[in-house]
Amino acid sequence: MKRILALALVLLMVGACALTACGGTKEKEIAVVTDVGQLMDGGFNQGTYEGAKAYAEKTGKTYQYYQPANGADATDNDRIAAMRLAVTNGAKVVVAPGFLQQSAMATVAAENPDVKFVFVDGWAFGQANVTAIVYKEQESGYMAGYAAVKDGYTKLGGTFGGGGSNPACNRYAYGYAQGAADAAKELGKTVDVKISFKYGDGFSASPELQSQISSWYADGIEVVFACGGSMFQSVKSAAEETQNGKIIGVDVDQSSLSDRVITSAVKGLAVSVEKILGEIYDGKWDAELSDKASNLGATDDATGIPAKFDRFTTFNQADYDALFAKVKSGAITIKAEVAENCNDAAWWTNAFAGNSAINITLEK
Repeated sequence: MKRILALALVLLMVGACALTACGGTKEKEIAVVTDVGQLMDGGFNQGTYEGAKAYAEKTGKTYQYYQPANGADATDNDRIAAMRLAVTNGAKVVVAPGFLQQSAMATVAAENPDVKFVFVDGWAFGQANVTAIVYKEQESGYMAGYAAVKDGYTKLGGTFGGGGSNPACNRYAYGYAQGAADAAKELGKTVDVKISFKYGDGFSASPELQSQISSWYADGIEVVFACGGSMFQSVKSAAEETQNGKIIGVDVDQSSLSDRVITSAVKGLAVSVEKILGEIYDGKWDAELSDKASNLGATDDATGIPAKFDRFTTFNQADYDALFAKVKSGAITIKAEVAENCNDAAWWTNAFAGNSAINITLEK
């Protein structure tokens, strides 16, 4: 009889779990839906989730994450299915990181006008229940390039995702080159900077990208800005094949992924997601967020490099504090107007025409 009662209790618990998503609460109010890849990716997905989790736990909200089917090969239909599941499970706010989310979000937001959607690293596209968070990537790129040159690096490379058509990666690239040039000018030096979008179309690791970056290190490039999701893995492999190859990471602090990472050009993903969720729950949607994009930068503590300097030789906390203060106050002018397609050698030549502190080339 005891065994029968125990079995009945287990069956009741399983049934309850299936009905409530096994969280102890039937509805999960805040949902994070990734675009591709894994949640804890050491990058964009993870940073977004940590911000939503922090806000939810501070305010007593329930939360859940959803990963579309098919991982790195997830389609719009996979993302639509994940967002619909989040809404079915009670989501009142859906936070979706990554520019690939637009099509799926447009579909599911139209179906659910009472649910609010946060498009992280996205844009406003005419739907009243969607708000976007965009970043001044040129600021983070600038600070990373500036710090590297101030630390003594004079031959820099950068491989960027999106094939030249991704606005965020293009802003990172332009800022990176400007920061390197300004630091070189202050030091009375000239730096060589090589930029490429050649293998960045899909933001994926590839043997071709690894081979390209290996050749860069062999030709004397000292540090490479790995700007594009899983592309980092190819740069990491290339760096670790050489004696002294260094890396600059992107979006979040990627120093834990390789001892070759000297710094990262970061976005305050967790900070900014917490900020926007706070504004949503403070009732600011109609006045400040509906069908708008919040463009966040140093003034919002949403751009910069990590406060870790043990992998630099001379550049230190005081140097960074002074640099960040100038960027935050606007004392340093960082241009953000990039070409629609940055895979254009003439644009890069014209952008730095007359600047003797930098020799910039685009490898196509």
